Amino acid sequence: MPKLDLDSIPQTNATGYPPPHSEKVQGRWYRRLAPASGLKDFGASHVTLKPGAWSSQRHWHEGEDEFLVMIAGEAVLVDNDGETVLRAGDCAAFPKNDGNGHVLQNRSDSACVFVAVGRPSDTDCHYPDIDMHLFAGKGFRRKDGRDFVREADSS
Repeated sequence: MPKLDLDSIPQTNATGYPPPHSEKVQGRWYRRLAPASGLKDFGASHVTLKPGAWSSQRHWHEGEDEFLVMIAGEAVLVDNDGETVLRAGDCAAFPKNDGNGHVLQNRSDSACVFVAVGRPSDTDCHYPDIDMHLFAGKGFRRKDGRDFVREADSS
């Protein structure tokens, strides 16, 4: 049956972000829908942001288009153009390599829910507000290429 049973898909708040950049996403809970449904050509996640949580750090991808649909509640989209409130039924699109850093922030007193769709790629991801960069095949590092883990281990 094509209908997904969300309760049967594991939910996690895991992140690959190194501290302290991981703190803003601790209240982000998501389910990976594509692997659970057998989809292979694109990814989809069902995401819940608790009050105060961010969807990510503000970022943009060189090689991945992103699309989202708000399902419930509201979040503030922060991008290069400023701030826009998104509510249930609103959609937002982020073309790859456009340089428009974006993040959703839940500034309300209740959870919000959205579905994010993209096609993961092995290309760089940029974080304009913080000293972090996702280097293709190398993971999260500082913008000058230094590794967060090695830097912490060497002190």
